[in-house]
Amino acid sequence: MAATPSVPEVRRTRYARRLPAKLSELGGPAHGHVALPLHLSWSGLARFDLDQPRLRMSCYRIVLAEGQHDDLVHYLNRDLLVAMWPVLRTLISRDIRDVWENAFNELAPDDQAAA
Repeated sequence: MAATPSVPEVRRTRYARRLPAKLSELGGPAHGHVALPLHLSWSGLARFDLDQPRLRMSCYRIVLAEGQHDDLVHYLNRDLLVAMWPVLRTLISRDIRDVWENAFNELAPDDQAAA
């Protein structure tokens, strides 16, 4: 009889299914204002100024946690994500962080990327 997957395994599988094939697919805006739809930002702030570092970080946290594949490629920008990742990775769940870092070498911490 197959073992029941753990809650972290289920979450990681769910996040992995949403990923783009390549980071270059992330074509979201790099500047200006972004208004997230209700299915992403269902509680609290929904409009973000990407030129404000804290608001940009909040926007990315929400999209990474709540977004489906189409949301990720529409709202996230590859260059911003890579630049923000060293800090952003400390502000998101371990499951999200592990899925993204395992899928994309350029997001892996320097000590892991060298291994």
